[in-house]
Amino acid sequence: QRSTCTLTRTSTRVRRGKVRERADLHSFPWVATVLAGVLITTIVVDVIGNLLVIVSVFRNRKLRKAGNAFVVSLAFADLVVAIYPYPLVLTAIFHNGWIAGYIHCQISGFLMGLSVIGSIFNITGIAINRYCYICHNLKYDKVFSSSNTMCYVMLVWTLTILAIVPNWFVESLQYDPRVYSCTFAQSVSSLYTITVVVVHFILPMSIVTYCYLRIWILVIQVRRRVKPDSRPKIKPHDLRNFLTMFVVFVLFAVCWAPLNLIGLVVALDSRLSRAIPEWLFTASYFMAYFNSCLNAVIYGVLNHNFRKEYKRIVLIIFKFHYRSFVSDVLHCNT
Repeated sequence: QRSTCTLTRTSTRVRRGKVRERADLHSFPWVATVLAGVLITTIVVDVIGNLLVIVSVFRNRKLRKAGNAFVVSLAFADLVVAIYPYPLVLTAIFHNGWIAGYIHCQISGFLMGLSVIGSIFNITGIAINRYCYICHNLKYDKVFSSSNTMCYVMLVWTLTILAIVPNWFVESLQYDPRVYSCTFAQSVSSLYTITVVVVHFILPMSIVTYCYLRIWILVIQVRRRVKPDSRPKIKPHDLRNFLTMFVVFVLFAVCWAPLNLIGLVVALDSRLSRAIPEWLFTASYFMAYFNSCLNAVIYGVLNHNFRKEYKRIVLIIFKFHYRSFVSDVLHCNT
């Protein structure tokens, strides 16, 4: 049986060529262990953290602001991948190959894309919301009323789904053994890959950069009192909230930029794909995956209201389990 498996792997490696040969580097136990460790950490922190974010917003009145609708939407986007695609990737790491079948591969790839594009669009929505709140506060309540904000969130997810659907028509959702994932295949079409990177990453990030740059300019003007007769328009807690969302944007850009840059380079000149080290390609993917667990941590570290609500929720859960434990012990004794 072992020799049969060896022959099968050898023939598969011959058919798939150099890509498969490079993928065999992941057969080293320490590489698989590191990748599995990163993914397990990401899944655990992602699920716990983003559930805390969602519950905190619904529990705390101070957090139930229009702008935080995008925060909840972003938490949902991060939560999606931890529940379905990441466990399948983890299974592929343990088995050194995809064993879930074609349908699960397509669903996993679809949800991966849904999460990342949904995250980008929600981060863009957060930036626009912060820009309107800080730089155009007189019009903010009208533009971002509760009903309007819900419409904006629905628009974000509608655009996200529309952005993902073309992948099924160009058959770009494929299993990549280098990263043990069913994901967007950058080599399917150079034009399509360039379009995806520009429309789904560069354009939204440019909009976010513009919004935050304008906010920073206003913050500097207020701090230096450029206009003597002007009053400060930015309250301390508003500034802290802005800094929190700015850090979320920066970390997202840092985590996803390498993968998008590699895709853009390969699409512009396919010959450069041979010059990209295997470890760099794999690291860029798992760095992007790791981003899904960071936002909840950032909120807890930088935002007092989120941090306070996290502690309350954890304390409530602890008390509930403690009472259940005591009740079970008393019941057993009687």
